[in-house]
Amino acid sequence: VQLQASGGGLVQAGGSLRLSCAASGRAFSSYAIAWFRQAPGKEREFVAGINWGDGSTYYADSVKGRFTISRDNAKNTRYLQMNSLKPEDTAVYYCAAGGSRWYVPTRGGDYDYWGQGTQVTVSS
Repeated sequence: VQLQASGGGLVQAGGSLRLSCAASGRAFSSYAIAWFRQAPGKEREFVAGINWGDGSTYYADSVKGRFTISRDNAKNTRYLQMNSLKPEDTAVYYCAAGGSRWYVPTRGGDYDYWGQGTQVTVSS
């Protein structure tokens, strides 16, 4: 499985960005897809995840109500719509494939494949 993340950038607080994670590889449908982020000096943290089976979604408390993860199976792409962005959302965002068709882990160590990361910077 290969993952390509894109869509990061610089935005003012309160603004929006949409990240994309394009996946390739025949085993893609066997995995959940999640977004993680890592800010300077901080540990990587789970942001949101979506399973392959029925599209169930999961979010970190810090982003609930502001971020939405979605999928386009025809394009093998997962999206992270980020609204009402805050300066504390500033980080490098990574998409990852792991878990199983139905299980969405929240630990980074449970993911087997990672994209290259895209920088999101929110100015105050």
